[in-house]
Order: sequence, then structure tokens, then C-alpha cells
Amino acid sequence: MCGFAGCLTDRSLTEKATYDQTVHTMTKMLVHRGPDDSGYFSDDHITMGFRRLSIIDLDGGHQPLSYDDERYWLTFNGEIYNFIELRENLIKEGYTFKTKSDSEVILALYAKYHSDATKYLRGMFAFVIWDKKEQTLFAARDQFGIKPFYYAIQDDNFFYASESKAIYKILKSKTFDEDALPDYMTFQFVPEPETLTHEIQMLAPGCTLTKKLGEAPVINRYFHREFHPVIKPEADYIKSVRDVLIDSVKMHMRSDVPVGSFLSGGIDSSIIVAIAKNFNPHLETISVGFEREGYSELDVAQETAEKLDVKNYSMIITPEEFMKIFPNFVFSMDDPLADPAAVPQYFLAKEAVKHVKVALTGEGADELFGGYTIYHEPESLRAFKYTRPINSALNHLARLIPEGVKGRSFLMRGTTPLEDRYVGNAFIFNETEKHAFFKNYDNKHPFQTITKPFYEESKAYDPITQMQFIDMHTWLNGDLLHNADRTTMAHSLELRTPFVDREVYKVASTIPADLRIAHGTTKYILRKAAEGIVPDHVLNRKKLGFPVPIRFWLKDEMYDWARSIINESQTGQYLNKDYFLKLLEDHRNGVRDNSRKLWAVLTFMTWYRLYVEAPVFEQPKELLK
Repeated sequence: MCGFAGCLTDRSLTEKATYDQTVHTMTKMLVHRGPDDSGYFSDDHITMGFRRLSIIDLDGGHQPLSYDDERYWLTFNGEIYNFIELRENLIKEGYTFKTKSDSEVILALYAKYHSDATKYLRGMFAFVIWDKKEQTLFAARDQFGIKPFYYAIQDDNFFYASESKAIYKILKSKTFDEDALPDYMTFQFVPEPETLTHEIQMLAPGCTLTKKLGEAPVINRYFHREFHPVIKPEADYIKSVRDVLIDSVKMHMRSDVPVGSFLSGGIDSSIIVAIAKNFNPHLETISVGFEREGYSELDVAQETAEKLDVKNYSMIITPEEFMKIFPNFVFSMDDPLADPAAVPQYFLAKEAVKHVKVALTGEGADELFGGYTIYHEPESLRAFKYTRPINSALNHLARLIPEGVKGRSFLMRGTTPLEDRYVGNAFIFNETEKHAFFKNYDNKHPFQTITKPFYEESKAYDPITQMQFIDMHTWLNGDLLHNADRTTMAHSLELRTPFVDREVYKVASTIPADLRIAHGTTKYILRKAAEGIVPDHVLNRKKLGFPVPIRFWLKDEMYDWARSIINESQTGQYLNKDYFLKLLEDHRNGVRDNSRKLWAVLTFMTWYRLYVEAPVFEQPKELLK
């Protein structure tokens, strides 16, 4: 796991030292991603910088790495789990290697297959290859977007980096993208490829980018996430899921340093830990929780650890600690992410790195196997199979019912087409609310702008699968994987996601909807596959995830803190701050639960202060002592 940055210029470098210094400045912003080593390469058109977190081939994995008599130069962030098998096959075909690293395998694959090399890679990755002979830069991002890749074009320069802050630091001019803000206010993250900085873009998951001198970058999509249900006996699905998970965990355990695991009270992390224990009997696990009842799974996690005979380290998070680290958390995320569950993961990483250098996590199981209770909604709304005119009339009637009256929400959802009601796992502010608090909102960015292409791709699917498809293309990479990468790399911890694996995905994509959501539960086939592997007390527990008691904190311990952030924010040119102060007062007085909406606003305002208002862009100091 590492971080890289670089600059490709269409001109021949006449001021090479200036470009080298620019990339050195960018790379310094990524020290947390790679505290073990650094490296640089430059020629007449490119300067490549690298920070290394040493995990595989501790002695021979230095980057930038060259291949084929220094024709190809690579910087690579991630892990290729099938690199041993790929390397053996390449050796049989006459390719030679100077290291035992997965990085050199990528280079050899590129020398053989060029852009098709990505099709052979099983893992998480973002990498850049500079071909000196062809004067071409080639970049790629893994199939699901586990690893990030940002880029910007300014003047004749193509800048790229593992985190946008490295590019943000050196851009001569940067513009806050007001048009991307409404999307954030809907989804609680900025959907790719947008960022809140107009000049900076993200390469989408499963895509490659090719940049030739003097030409615009060309982006190609090499991987499509799809569902291909097949009909076969239930027992066959159960066996296939169990077998592929064991294989995936085994592959994800490949490391030359200790590997541990996050552990909550749910089935996803528990099955990962249970399988990993078979490959490492001394596996160490890490858990976090809160003192408030109903907002902690520590007791369940510790019981699971005892039954699986693995060591568990745990910690309690207080609201004071939450407020103290919040600016650093926001800074580390690049763009604001308003998922409260991301903050506990920041603490998880901070605790985990005291014990291990690599950790496993259960992220992605819900999106692949159907783990959210909202996926039951299509079945619960089957009664609304009326014609569009009838549903339209019922919808109009529902709007006349006062908000909060029992049955209104059910009637509204049942008479609204799926593509107009389902944004994904989070839906913070609707269009009416955005009109109320944006000062210059002209409806250019309704959420359908983001989701419509995915609904078009999935129109042949049943409603449950469509909902999963939306989450797999938005929530998974925009929230969960973004959170997983930034919170852990902020503490120099490598996080691995065995569920988010191309082979696991192949199996999961064949399970019919009625076996994903079955018998009143979620992830039915995954739960059946976990029987006999995870302890019984977690098999059918209600999903909690990482619940955070901000609903209570914003009424009490965090009230003054939140009010201060809103009052002091310089975002008044975009937002009606009185609207949010009213949300805060209504929340405190128990009028309604506005905690998620407030959290989205507080996160954005903190980001804006750190990235836009600050006279000097740098890592913030902790504000509370």
C-alpha cells in the first residue's frame, strides 16, 4: 500500500528542477500513505514520485520501478493477490524478474498485453506506467474503485496523485465547484468522477486512462459490474459462496508483515475473521464502540473473539474525542464524506496500527449479497401495481397529508417510480429542501443526473437487483471504499476487503434476487454459507454497522460545537445558514431527528474551512486539547 504523485508535461522540460520540486511537494502530502520509503524518477517529460508502505518484498519493492531495460517505469498503489500465479506463468513464457514484488508483475504483464493487462489482475490497485519509447502514460484503477486515482490538467501539465490534496496543494488556480455541491447534499459524498474542486477529477472504477504527449487523455472502461442470475439448487450457491470466500481470504492474507482484522458484531466481519483464523491461528482483531446503549457492538464482538479464540483489542469513543479528531478526519477524506460511521473507522485504524500493519474488513458484503433491509421494499410495495394515472393521483393525495402522519411515507413511496425514489443507501436532502437552503439553486443537478445512467444499464433487472446495482455503483465506491482507503491510510494502515474481490463478485452476481432476500432476512445465501463457520449468536443478528450516537450528541455534548461551526462558516454565499441553525434548534428541541442532515452540513462546512477558507493549505492541528 502506497501513495504516488507525478506530472507529465507536453513540453520538453527546460526547467526540470521546477517540475521535480513540484512533484516532491506533492509527494510530501502523501507521507502517511507510505512512511517506509520514498523514490523519484524523471526524464524530459515526466517526474514520478512515490511513498511506500512496505508489505510485499520488503527489500526489493522500491519504486518507481523499471522494466525492459528501463523502457517502462511504474508507480503502483495497492496489492495484486494473484501475483505469484501470474509471475510463474510469465516466467514459463520467458519473462524475467529482478524482484519478488507484485509491482514487477504488473510491468511484465503490461509489456506483454499493454492495456489488456488489467484483465488479469485480481486485487486492489491504481497505477501509472510511463512508456519512454512510445512517450505514453498509461494509468488504471481496479474494478471496484478500492484504490483512488485523481488527475488535473493545467496549462500543458497533466498532474496525477493517489489523493486529491496532493494536486490541490500545487495547482496555480483552483475553483470550488458549486455545481457538485448539490450532489453531495443528496448522496452525502461527491459522486465520481466529480470532486468539489473544478480542476480535479477522479478516474472511475474499472477504467484506464491513456495520455500521449500533445493529446487529451483517453479514458476506457474495461470492467462492467453486472448481475447474471442462474438457476441451480440452493445448496450449490451455498457451497460456491463458502468456497470462494475461503479462497479470497486466503489470497488476501498474503503479506510479508502481520495481518489482523476489524471485528464488529455482524456476520460480515465475523466470517472474515473465522476464515482468517484458519490461516493465522494468532490473528489479532480490533473493535470500537460507544458507551451509549444500542450504539455499541463491543460485547458481541468480544464474545465472537472469545468463541473464535482470537485476540481482541477494543476502545470506547467519547464525543469529546470525536470532536477533537474531526478536522483531521475531514482533511484526510479529500472531499467531504458525511457518513457518521466513517469516523469510528478512523479510530479503528488508529488503534489497529498499534498492533498490525495490514487489516481485513467485511466491507462490500451488503452490496454483493443483498444486505440492506430496504431491499425488502419492492415486495412490501407490491400492492401499488396500478396504472401510472392512478398512482399519480394517489401520490398527489399523499402530498396533502401532513408530514409525520402515519402512512404518508408508505403511500408516497408506493406511488413513486423506483428511479425517482431510490437514490441509494443514503438520501440526505431532497430537491424541495435544496431549493430552500441553496441561494442559487437552479435544479441543474437533481440526483437523477447521477443515477439515471445506472437505471438505464439495469432496466432489465428486477427492482431488488436494480437497487443493489445502484448501491454497487454509488454507495460502495463513493462512500464505503472511499472511507476505507482514506481513514486507514491516514494512519499508515493497509486495509483489505475480501468481499470486494473479482472472484467473489462472479459468484455473488449469479445468485437470484429471491435467494439474496429470502425468508424475511437479508444476505440469505451468505448467512447459510456462514453456518458452522461463525458463532451462532451472530448468524441472524440485526444489522447495525457502525451506529454513531450523533442523534443524542448533537442535542447535548456537540450542540455548542455544531452551532459554532455553522455560525463561523464562510459558506453563506452558497447556503442559507439560518436554515441549518433552525434544523439544529428543531433537533435539540425534539421536533424531529435532523442529525444526518446536520452532519452532512457540518462535514461540508469543516471541509470548506480547511480546503477553501484557510490561507495556507495544510494538515490541521487538533482543535481540542
